[in-house]
Amino acid sequence: MRYIDELCVRRPELKNIKNDIEKAYEAIKNCYRTGNKVLICGNGGSAADSSHITGELMKGFKKKRPIDDNFEDKLTEAVESFYDKNMMSGAYDRIKEMKETLEVGLPTIDLTAFTALNTAFANDKNADYIFANAILGLGKRDDVLIAITTSGSSRNVVNAAFVAKAKGMKVVALTGKGGGCLKDVADVNIIIDNNETFLIQEEHIAIYHAICLDIEEEFF
Repeated sequence: MRYIDELCVRRPELKNIKNDIEKAYEAIKNCYRTGNKVLICGNGGSAADSSHITGELMKGFKKKRPIDDNFEDKLTEAVESFYDKNMMSGAYDRIKEMKETLEVGLPTIDLTAFTALNTAFANDKNADYIFANAILGLGKRDDVLIAITTSGSSRNVVNAAFVAKAKGMKVVALTGKGGGCLKDVADVNIIIDNNETFLIQEEHIAIYHAICLDIEEEFF
């Protein structure tokens, strides 16, 4: 966990929660190792963090993530089947471009990105359950939910954690302000020792960057 180690050197105030950061890394690593996926939710700035984490995991961060030979063969077959024999040079150009462009992602879903679903559910039912209902439909046993709330008490995030637990998922919480009620639901708690929202969020960004970098190092 090179990047987590480096993080705690750069930010010594995080040394006291280094063990929790490492537990979060292990939970996410084990999730991907067993072929499962990560779901993420949060509100406001934490919704932006949900999207940010998804971007780091679903494409190359610092490393190249080329497609493997087996998938390249399948891609070649798929593309060739749509080209006339007299136009195969175009097929090969496209295959080459796709091979050079595509990056392998680690399956991650930002639950805040479902604008139509979330606003429909909030309008028709109850905004406190937008993420919970999405997890009910998407979550599987041994998936991981990354639940982000600086207060630790955002109702829609806490409700999401309850449904995730009911589905047999692991819950990793990124919070501050003592962890709120979410700390009693989550399997792993990364609690920033601060009561100022923007300062908590600054630490969250540094932490999830380090976790994502170490995850990428593990799989690529």
